[in-house]
Order: sequence, then C-alpha cells, then structure tokens
Amino acid sequence: MSRIRIALDQIIFARKYTLELLDTIPNGRWFEMPGGITHVAWQVGHLTIAQYALVHLRWKGEQPEDEAIFPQQVRKLFSRESTPDPDPAMYPTPDELRHYFNRMHEYTLRVVPTYSDADYELSFTMPHRFCKTRGDCLYWAAAHEMSHAGQIGLVRRLMGEKPMW
Repeated sequence: MSRIRIALDQIIFARKYTLELLDTIPNGRWFEMPGGITHVAWQVGHLTIAQYALVHLRWKGEQPEDEAIFPQQVRKLFSRESTPDPDPAMYPTPDELRHYFNRMHEYTLRVVPTYSDADYELSFTMPHRFCKTRGDCLYWAAAHEMSHAGQIGLVRRLMGEKPMW
C-alpha cells in the first residue's frame, strides 16, 4: 500500500470520528462557548481551513476551484490567528459550515489519490511547525483533526452531554 493511501486512510478515520461527535450536537448549540474558549462552529471552520492548507495548498498551491470550495472571506474567520466569537452573526450558519467542511473533505478524497508517492518527501515553501515534507502534511492533517475532535468532545461534555465510547 502506498504512503499516500495510508495517510488518506488516516484522514478518513479522523473525519469519521469528528462527524460522530458533530452529529450529536444540535445546530442551535454550535456557538455556545462553555468555558469561554471555543465553540463547535469555530472548530469545524478551522478544521476545514486546516485541511485545505495542509492537504491542498502545500501540495499544489492555490487553484482556481479552491474559491468555490471554501471562499477566502470565510477562510479568514477560522485561521490559526482567529479568535472564536460566540455571536452567530459573525459566521456562516452551521449548515453552511458543514457544507464547506464536507466539500473540502470530498475534494480531499478526490485529489489525494492523484498525488504521487514520488512527491511525498518533497518540501514546500510555506513554513509549518510540524511538517517538513508534503507527506508530513498529510499525516498532520489527520492528527490535527483528531486533536480538534478532542476539543469538540470537550465542548460537548461541558454542554452536559454524556461521553461517547
């Protein structure tokens, strides 16, 4: 099995876990900030931009179709430097966020299999704290999603929901 396929399988695994968590949180609660740190909407938007930056931008650069999948103006709301705001008017709706989240993942499932194992060890020009090669970016995309799934799980618990096992 290719390293690309193994990394993609990890991305798919992480997404399945995240979706299981999201499916238990009603849209009306996505902007609640128990503990005052974050909310589900920001987590979902952030995971979308992270998958874009790690899996697509660092592999092939910005492409014309990227804007239709996840618009630049929306990306800015969820960057690493952004701060979650509990005001829903600041963000797309939960349904819109899920749309972007799902479209980015579908894009990933369509594009990553076209990547070559020969490109796996290539570097890129955008610095990243954990990733030195394009292959590192694929693995970090999965690990990063799992770390934010943990944050979504914690927000769920702080909302009074039971743990999921």
